[in-house]
Amino acid sequence: MSTNKIAAPNVTDMTAQAQIGSKTKEKELKKKIKNPDHSVKSTKEKVGNVIIFILLAIGAVAMVFPLIYMVATSFMTKNQILSGSLTIFPDPILLGKYSEVLSKGQFINGIINTIKVEIPVLLIGGFTSSLSAFAFAKMHFRGKNAFFMALLATIMIPFAVVMIPQYVLFTRFGWTNSLLPLIVPGCFGNVGMIFFLRQNLYSIPDELMDAAKLDGCSYFGTYWRVFLPLMKGALGTQLMLWFMGIWNDYLAPTIFLRSESKWTLQVVIRSFNSYYAIQSDYALIMAASVIAMIPTLLLFFIFQRVIIESIAISGIK
Repeated sequence: MSTNKIAAPNVTDMTAQAQIGSKTKEKELKKKIKNPDHSVKSTKEKVGNVIIFILLAIGAVAMVFPLIYMVATSFMTKNQILSGSLTIFPDPILLGKYSEVLSKGQFINGIINTIKVEIPVLLIGGFTSSLSAFAFAKMHFRGKNAFFMALLATIMIPFAVVMIPQYVLFTRFGWTNSLLPLIVPGCFGNVGMIFFLRQNLYSIPDELMDAAKLDGCSYFGTYWRVFLPLMKGALGTQLMLWFMGIWNDYLAPTIFLRSESKWTLQVVIRSFNSYYAIQSDYALIMAASVIAMIPTLLLFFIFQRVIIESIAISGIK
């Protein structure tokens, strides 16, 4: 007669199960104990975030308010501007100053002169800057790093230091009172653009360079066919930033241009300020400033994401 044997409980297993159960209970108890602290901490974080948001909002309003007031002033009457009361809601709204600004040939001529500077500088200077960045990033030659560091060091030299030597040099060339002093230096490239494009090219594998060599491409062919299309996003971003810099440039045109027919846009607005401020026609001055600001604002807001992403990527080696 067969009998089924019942296995005796293993003491070791029972002890292990008890230990697991006790550990689980301890974890649950710790969670219950930590919950109040966690809620208090999250509340503190929320209060801190609210305070930071309020401070940032105040700073944003302080930064944007002059811009808003400038736009509002362009629609105000002379009496409302000189009344001494601070308001951003014109009453009545004056619309004629914008058409008055655009009807002045001097203002339109300033825009045309600025575009004459922009086109050759951006096309030729963008090409030379990208070519230099390619050389510093992908080519190997003796003294490359020393040359690049010397070039980069020129960023720390302000324009105020070199403007007098440049004025003497361009005077001897007979270029003063023309747009050449504003065009020719920019055609040799932009140091900031060279730096950012070089950093962008470091993110592109060097194997593409070797593959282009095996296919029989020259250095310029490799740059033109392989690397230039790959860095067109970063190049376009830097060209937009350079466009803003040239569009808003005031110091260099003031030094090199004497004839009113050669003045760029910012110099024309300066002349408006000196002439119409005597007549207290601040609405016309503000209208001219708003019109001059529109292209740069549109470019920045349309391509803001691309600009930020390109600068972030260029900083990754």
